[in-house]
Amino acid sequence: MGIWIALVLVAFAAGAAAQTCQCNTMKWATCDGTPCVCTVLIGENVKQPLNCSALIPKCFLMKVEMYRAKKGQSVRGAGGKPVESAFVDNDGIYDPDCESNGNFKAKQCNNTEECWCVNSAGVRRTDKGDKNIKCDKLVETHWVRLQLTHKPVTTPLNASGLKAAIANAIQTRYGNFDKSMVQDVEYDADARMIVVDVKKPIGNRQHDLANMAYYMEKDVKVLPLFKNDELKFMPSLGGQNVEMENILVYYVDEEPPTFTMKNLSGGIIAVIVVVVLAVVAGLLVLFFAQRRQKRMYKQAQTSEMATMS
Repeated sequence: MGIWIALVLVAFAAGAAAQTCQCNTMKWATCDGTPCVCTVLIGENVKQPLNCSALIPKCFLMKVEMYRAKKGQSVRGAGGKPVESAFVDNDGIYDPDCESNGNFKAKQCNNTEECWCVNSAGVRRTDKGDKNIKCDKLVETHWVRLQLTHKPVTTPLNASGLKAAIANAIQTRYGNFDKSMVQDVEYDADARMIVVDVKKPIGNRQHDLANMAYYMEKDVKVLPLFKNDELKFMPSLGGQNVEMENILVYYVDEEPPTFTMKNLSGGIIAVIVVVVLAVVAGLLVLFFAQRRQKRMYKQAQTSEMATMS
């Protein structure tokens, strides 16, 4: 009898250990061992160790997604956007070079001869060039603007309470994030649009805004990266959960980007040309109108003088 009790206790202990040995912040991770070690595949037989007590660095997450996509494994759900071009980051996802701590390397080439410089969010901030391009340092993103659109609600939202609801949801959902960094929240009820400005002091390296924004993008657009992917980012306000249906992320760096006209896309150049032509056309119309007005004024003066004589 005692042997059976011991076996049951051992089995129970093993089951409890298996439940605790898991990575709640990365659903594709594999966890095992005592102490518990979690890893995720980022290449063929290449395992990346993870710290599952915090959000996984964005650079590692992008490598995981690229590897899974190459292997034909799922990286998104049916409810998400079909292409990465829906992101404000128009370059979309790529296979990045990461530092050992998960930071992006300042220079990215994506296994090609074409290279560029990125910010701490991995977003391109320079024109693309060859492998001789200089990226002296990784420029930090200190401000992200989250442009969210929520699904219809049964009760109109109280705009005055929206900032606290958003800040609490971010803090709870994304690793006890410092909610004091949620500085401004604007709300357009007709468009169901919420604009959230999350800022940290310049020089702050303790908090990673890019990680929080990337996890939120997946929550809203695709499927959550957390192990429990049934939960999503949903602020609670007025006794109801506010579910989001779209998100755009804008990045503001500690130093301005260095894009030039030569590598702007054809569409952007076309828009600029149209605007310039419209301005020139307007100036020409104004110029000829003034000349015409002057001629009419001179003709009127001539007629008056002829009448007087």
